[in-house]
Amino acid sequence: MEQDLRMESTTPPRDLTLLPKAHLHLHFTGSMRPTTLLELADKYGVHLPEALTGGEPPKLRATDERGWFRFQRLYDIARSCLRTAEDIQRLVREAAEEDVRDGSGWLEIQVDPTSYAPLLGGLIPAMEIILDAVDTASRDTGLGMRVLVAANRMKHPLEARTLARLAVRYADRGVVGFGLSNDERRGLARDFDRAFAIAREGGLLAAPHGGELTGPASVRDCLDDLRAARIGHGVRAAEDPRLLRRLADRGVTCEVCPASNVALGVYEKPEDVPLRTLFDAGVPMALGADDPLLFGSRLAAQYELARAHNGFDDAELAELARQSVRGSAADAPTQDKLLAGIDSWLVS
Repeated sequence: MEQDLRMESTTPPRDLTLLPKAHLHLHFTGSMRPTTLLELADKYGVHLPEALTGGEPPKLRATDERGWFRFQRLYDIARSCLRTAEDIQRLVREAAEEDVRDGSGWLEIQVDPTSYAPLLGGLIPAMEIILDAVDTASRDTGLGMRVLVAANRMKHPLEARTLARLAVRYADRGVVGFGLSNDERRGLARDFDRAFAIAREGGLLAAPHGGELTGPASVRDCLDDLRAARIGHGVRAAEDPRLLRRLADRGVTCEVCPASNVALGVYEKPEDVPLRTLFDAGVPMALGADDPLLFGSRLAAQYELARAHNGFDDAELAELARQSVRGSAADAPTQDKLLAGIDSWLVS
């Protein structure tokens, strides 16, 4: 018996890049490879700050207004390097390649097309360029890939309604959801309720950000005012046991991004991210990379953090992968294939 235990303890951990999973929280510009950013900046003569050229993730802390402004400024500078349809195609293709390398079988990439419209001929051309790029990347890499259109809560709610109508218009071209991003300390969730109603009535999944920079109240607002089916981040729900029960009972998936949470100062250390609290409460989770360009790690690394710092064993990591698949907008055959692959990984 003691010999068996010793043998088991020396068994190497399973390779998490081989664990099939779905990626539900990845922002468009933030998915860019650092080398691609350097090449595009050189191409267009864009001066990049040292924080984006040093080879290491920039030092960020967004728990105060100044820190969030710096984070957004770096993001905006990177986005300014995406100027043509070819740039968009490259970014999407490379994001798909990175996800495949990390074991993802399904990716829902999040984008606010108004940010790219001025250089791409307008809102509709920008949307079509993005969707064409997603179609091509999905076909070339074999990755199931769809789009979640996200409004910016720093802008007027009427703009969110316009985006919701646009998202619904392209529901048959690969748009599967509607989100709300940027600083959740600005703009009340209820100000965007009509936009989310438009999206839901058009058959789209509601997935606003909440429970990252502010506490459990922002998660409740997403549930009550926007009727969210998923929550971007949602980790601060761990501070409210009643809210945890509500999320678990409703099966609302939280798109948790551990590396991002630490990089932005939501939590001091990886072990402080309340993955275990949410998991033990029965709240479905989908681990996500958020903005790898700025945070320095992609999808599989989030599972590595759960293993190394939160004590998740392989069976629990497999369950996290299942939860990501079940929380996705993937069709039944795709979900079934991924779930079967997860079972196979666990017995390999």
